[in-house]
Amino acid sequence: MTHAICPAPTSERLHALDAVRAYALLLGIVLHAATSFLPLGPRRFWLIEDTHPSAVLGVVTFVIHVFRMTTFFLMAGFFARMSLHRRGTAGFVKDRLLRIVLPLTVAWPLVFIPIAALVMVASQFPHGGPTPGMGGWPPALPRFPLTHLWFLYVLIELYVAALLLRWAVISMDSGGRARAAVDRLFARVMQSRLAPAILALPILLTLSSDPNWIGFIGVRTPDQSLITNGQAWVCFGSAFAVGWLLHRQIGLLRLLEQRWLLTTVAAATLIALSFGLAFAVMQVSARNWTAPVDLATVRLAGAIAYALAIWATTFAVIGLALRFLAGFSRTRRYLADASYWLYVIHLPIVMALQVAVSQLDWPWPVKFGFILLIAIPLMLASYHLLVRGTFIGRVLNGERRGQTPKQLAVAGSAMSS
Repeated sequence: MTHAICPAPTSERLHALDAVRAYALLLGIVLHAATSFLPLGPRRFWLIEDTHPSAVLGVVTFVIHVFRMTTFFLMAGFFARMSLHRRGTAGFVKDRLLRIVLPLTVAWPLVFIPIAALVMVASQFPHGGPTPGMGGWPPALPRFPLTHLWFLYVLIELYVAALLLRWAVISMDSGGRARAAVDRLFARVMQSRLAPAILALPILLTLSSDPNWIGFIGVRTPDQSLITNGQAWVCFGSAFAVGWLLHRQIGLLRLLEQRWLLTTVAAATLIALSFGLAFAVMQVSARNWTAPVDLATVRLAGAIAYALAIWATTFAVIGLALRFLAGFSRTRRYLADASYWLYVIHLPIVMALQVAVSQLDWPWPVKFGFILLIAIPLMLASYHLLVRGTFIGRVLNGERRGQTPKQLAVAGSAMSS
């Protein structure tokens, strides 16, 4: 029993949210393309370190990393509940097996093998090859190189957790009173201008409890283990829960649209503060300069700023989409359909291009632009020719033929991610 107190969604809102989901995936391609240029010195964590590092791309990756996956998992929770109520529990499980479990199972070996080969090729160059985080092969379980496909693994965990929790709640709350109380509490939180701060509290606690955390790490992603770490569970799980609860009261999205300017200003301010504090933590840790307070205090301040920045930026991105990306767009619809495929296949392609240009004496903007201008059209061509009208496209995005723009908006729930 759902106690939604807000009106049903409009197709315009669903178009905007589907665009948010798609752009969150596509920004991941930009982020990974930039990683070989990060000026991290001895702290290399990528397969290759380019000969022309870029502080600008360091800032770009920091900004993207703040909000991208939280926004993605919020949309996942929103569309997951939509799909569950459209299909029923059995239909939802079947759909997730087809569109999440199957792609993870099939795609992982197809992308891991070329990635492993590229790491070996990169080892022939200075500042290239395996990184300490990669470990050996075969991995000692639960260590496992999920690579960039970790998000599918975490989605599966969250779907299972959501279904079990929903079953338990319905069993104990047959009258729906507890759910109604949760809806009222959630509505009060979202109506408050302090909503980002309230939602940031769990993330703040888990970040501040990590003695080695700095802002440049962000939320630790579970890409090297089958046991999802606590930071990922708290950050991405809470985002998934917020998306689920937003779908129960879709009218609350109007608040994010109305506050887009306020949250955008707050997000920009908090990101700048987070970046400055992350830099300060690194400098104090390296003893390059002495701060007026101890390292633990600087790290705590950085965690506070970063946790606030996560939710302020997530709300800003959604608010901006609702304000400026409402309405049907064939281009956005096409990119939304293509984004899943592009993200799944992009990493070995991007890595190969990074290795190819890493030793060239070109300015970093030329190298970075070259990587994107080769990788993205190539991947789009593969989607258009090999995926869009095929069984693979139907698995990833559902049936397209005969859909109206309004139906296409609802179809955005097919991937639930």
